[in-house]
Amino acid sequence: MRQDPPPPSPTLEDVARAAGVSRATVSRVVNGVRNVDSAIQEAVRQAITATGYVPNRAARSLVTRRTGSVALVVSGAGDEGAGALGGGGGSGFFPVQVFTDPFFGRVVGGIVGFLRPRGLHPVLMFAETPETRAQVLTALRQGDADGAVLVSTHAEDPLPRLLAEAKLPAVLFARPADPVPISYVDVDHRAGAKLAADHLVARGSKHVVTISGPLDVPASQARLAGFRDAMAAHGHPFVPCAEGGFTYHSGEQAMERLLAEHPGLDGVFVANDLMAQGALLVLRHHGRAVPGDVAVVGFDDSSAATACRPPLTTVRHPVEDMAAEMARLLLEHIEQPGHRPTSIIFDPTLVIRDSS
Repeated sequence: MRQDPPPPSPTLEDVARAAGVSRATVSRVVNGVRNVDSAIQEAVRQAITATGYVPNRAARSLVTRRTGSVALVVSGAGDEGAGALGGGGGSGFFPVQVFTDPFFGRVVGGIVGFLRPRGLHPVLMFAETPETRAQVLTALRQGDADGAVLVSTHAEDPLPRLLAEAKLPAVLFARPADPVPISYVDVDHRAGAKLAADHLVARGSKHVVTISGPLDVPASQARLAGFRDAMAAHGHPFVPCAEGGFTYHSGEQAMERLLAEHPGLDGVFVANDLMAQGALLVLRHHGRAVPGDVAVVGFDDSSAATACRPPLTTVRHPVEDMAAEMARLLLEHIEQPGHRPTSIIFDPTLVIRDSS
């Protein structure tokens, strides 16, 4: 039986008729030209949806010299470690671990949530060795992606500097350990740690300890310094600390050390939620009631915080909003070559649950 041919695909002319504008105006909106009235842009977008028009990406790339994709690069200084990303970096990573890290999932959610409505898509790349870093740089230079949002998992990672020296559009999650002329988005870690200190003091904790993240990471340094400064302002000149690695297991180990050295502790600030989850298990194993005997505050407000028993009081690290801002800032760099590097710092908030 003879089948009718499929209907022709909608064209720019079809969109123009539906929107009541010229073909040239539709083309400018599709190609991301900025000087189009916002009301006209919205009318064109609605017409695109109504007609089912799909831009020819290959033809569009010839005009704009853009791919319509950005690289989401997860980068570390080597694959010798097995630290988690959580809250600002670990001590290295294996790519497979990234997919189970709640922190990374929040970063991806924020980036995709911003890019998808704009018809853009992230391409995941790993750069954990000199060879893979070179591959990322080559891909960006060749135009395989229009720019990069970078999550660096190690303080000594050279990729931020390499991207800056190559003058490639890029935005970094969290302040780089060494001064580099690259845009970044971060949270005020010291202010977040102060929120935790103020809360523990207000609820009556007098013998407070802390579990830090890896101390070669700027976020860990800032959280520890902010917490100790705030506790000193409350009359507590010394806060014992055990260093962790932003992982569940390192939280267990650090809590065991602190309990052995300071058995009278009654308050704990933990530099990320995953370590706090491990710390809570150790406290329960030693018969310490939370929050009756010991109050615990984490940092991040990740899925680990609500998985804790009891649910964890924590400092909210607005990762999704920060990731979306990274994507927005990257598009600004792509559209305006030579745009000067900038930094955007978010304010933390305290989320009170049952652990304090």
